[in-house]
Amino acid sequence: MLCSLPLYKALKKKYPSASVTLVASITNYPVPFKIINPFIDNVIFYDKSSLKTIFNFYRKLRQKKYLLGIVPSTVKVSTTSHIINFFSGAKVRVGVKRIDGVKNPAYSLLNKSEDFNWTKNKVHQTVRNLQIAKLAGCELLEDEVKCGLRIMQGDFEFADNYIKKKFPSDNKYIIGFHPGAGKTANTWSTENFINLIETIYKRYSNYILITCGEIDKNVINRIDKELSRRGIKFVLADNLSILNLAAVLEKINLYITNDTGPMHIAAATSVNQISLMLPANEYEWAPVGKNKYNIVSEPGDINSIKMEEVLKLVYKILT
Repeated sequence: MLCSLPLYKALKKKYPSASVTLVASITNYPVPFKIINPFIDNVIFYDKSSLKTIFNFYRKLRQKKYLLGIVPSTVKVSTTSHIINFFSGAKVRVGVKRIDGVKNPAYSLLNKSEDFNWTKNKVHQTVRNLQIAKLAGCELLEDEVKCGLRIMQGDFEFADNYIKKKFPSDNKYIIGFHPGAGKTANTWSTENFINLIETIYKRYSNYILITCGEIDKNVINRIDKELSRRGIKFVLADNLSILNLAAVLEKINLYITNDTGPMHIAAATSVNQISLMLPANEYEWAPVGKNKYNIVSEPGDINSIKMEEVLKLVYKILT
């Protein structure tokens, strides 16, 4: 969703008074689509659990008359998405014809399509979405592409209070870490993070912020046990909303993270950031910006990243 924000921004630039509807799949956890994406007006969830829910979905979909229907297909090609787009009644239906020479099996349901060589040319997800927007006749200028999260005043007030309460001294760095990840392959080892945190702490006597989600509890338990043994205290942020977290990250000095959700949240803020990534993911998903640093491992082995590589960047950023 964060990488696709420029597409929606381009739509709203060309059609500022248009109503933009996102069709989304049902997920196992709540996704605050309208909070993440300020350019959408409506969200309709595609629930295929029964014939009744499918019927209700199409009934709701057909309540509006659509001028333009877009199936980006920047992550994968979905025939179901093309069928939904077709039955929406949109007059203009935009999408991919071929990706890297492989034909989209549902492209005949489009009336405006093009070939793209995204994998072959190693095209970032943000650029892919912009290319789809351009195909739909919607473009952004170079200085318009950057899209941050719509952090509200209440979120900044929360962050101010959070920082003052958790990190009372103004004379210490606040360095954040996200040692978990949704995929094991993307997870730099817990031992590496523990040693990294200790080494940085010994040099800077900094405050330590560790972020996590429900899937990271085992990692956090191991870190908690080991850092406690070494006499190192940290603040655990495990229940912050997306915008609260983004506002807090705006106020810290550095954030070091695996390739996972919070990496993308941080990428939408101004925080100094070091992301640890596999080469297969880097060209497509890496944060972009002058203070966004990506350390890329050897293929298939995230732990080939040495702590010394990370420390070298830490010292460069904090000097």
